[in-house]
Amino acid sequence: MWSNISAAPFLLTGFPGLGIFHPWISISFFVIYVSILLGNGTILYLIREDHTLHQPMYYFVALLAATDLGVTLTTMPTVLGVLWLGHRAISQGACYFQAYLIHSLSIVESGVLLVMAYDRFIAIHSPLRYTSFLTNARVVKIGLGVLMRGFILIVPVIITLSGFPYCGSHVLSHAFCLHQDVIKLACADITFNRLYPIVLVSLTGFLDSVLILISYILILNTVMGIASGKEQAKALNTCVSHISCVLVFYVTVTGLTLIHRFGKYVPHVVHIIMSYIYFLFPPFMNPIIYSIKTKQIRNGINRLLSLHRI
Repeated sequence: MWSNISAAPFLLTGFPGLGIFHPWISISFFVIYVSILLGNGTILYLIREDHTLHQPMYYFVALLAATDLGVTLTTMPTVLGVLWLGHRAISQGACYFQAYLIHSLSIVESGVLLVMAYDRFIAIHSPLRYTSFLTNARVVKIGLGVLMRGFILIVPVIITLSGFPYCGSHVLSHAFCLHQDVIKLACADITFNRLYPIVLVSLTGFLDSVLILISYILILNTVMGIASGKEQAKALNTCVSHISCVLVFYVTVTGLTLIHRFGKYVPHVVHIIMSYIYFLFPPFMNPIIYSIKTKQIRNGINRLLSLHRI
């Protein structure tokens, strides 16, 4: 009996108590998803086609856009399926795979933001050695390192997750699968799956944020040594886009963490909304930030639009 129950599919959940509004809510989500796909897709297209953007900084921007697309394409099918079609069932294998991609890509995004901070430090501290130090081969190695870190470190908890029996409720609290959501349904000793994520977050997200802060302290120290005020402003202006993306990412992470940690008496729908903000707001904002704050990308978009007008 338990084996039959354990093998049953999980049931995803939209917005509890707002079922009659799901079709309308789904329209908003569809518009957001399309905006994310268009925004990040445009960034990737520009960097690929515009040879003036074939520089280390923009390769890392492309990696950030690709990561955001990955997160979006991972969550979009089940979210729209639940809200639009009322399709809640998801097989356990598909659920584990979705959780694997979501958590891996979150670690990748944190890593990308870290290497972008490193890129800005090299560009400002040693501008003459920038291109010779960050060669295409080195950029590829750094990118592969970031990807491997994200996709390998999360494997242990997903493997153990897939081996647990699920003998009680199979109802999840979101329209996508998260490790911390699925693990609550397991009928087994989940000590490892509770402790490993804490260690993982400490060694990735928290450590990345500390290293990003150190990078900007070093950048400020370098900038303060520049005699010309105009050159100081020019150097700092190259960091504005990245700082904005870092703030968007870590503010949403902090908000979600605080809600889950201290929001015991906060309505459950608020937890759900914060989860959607965490997964949708950075991918939505990042291309907007780089389109507005980065002159080369802005010029590329203007050229692209002018070609379509002809």
